[in-house]
Amino acid sequence: DTNHLPNDADEIAPDGSEVRLLLTLDSGGMADLTIPAGHTIRAVRHQTVEEIWYIVSGRGDMGRSLGDAESVVTLEPGLALSIPVGTTFQVKNTGTDDICVVGQTMPPWPGNDEAIVCEGPWPPTLGP
Repeated sequence: DTNHLPNDADEIAPDGSEVRLLLTLDSGGMADLTIPAGHTIRAVRHQTVEEIWYIVSGRGDMGRSLGDAESVVTLEPGLALSIPVGTTFQVKNTGTDDICVVGQTMPPWPGNDEAIVCEGPWPPTLGP
């Protein structure tokens, strides 16, 4: 398959980010995720999928927690990070530009019931 990045979002994720679908295979899917400047997505936890994110542009912070481990990582262009199954995560855009992410989900995203809304480190400004 071959695809170009769509101009418009295909959907709004349960966390409030804009999703532009790229490609899906049996073992995983890839999408472009956008978190608008000045906004914070809702904290969520995935039940069955794990993700890898690559930050293309923008700046912000991601809070992640899994079990007793909690961390906040600074998001910046060129950074790659993982979100293992069961990790609660939330992103706060601290910059003046949108955060644009290429995200890969393994296995493919099963639908919006996959994400459980959770408490995060910051009050969200986005959400469906």
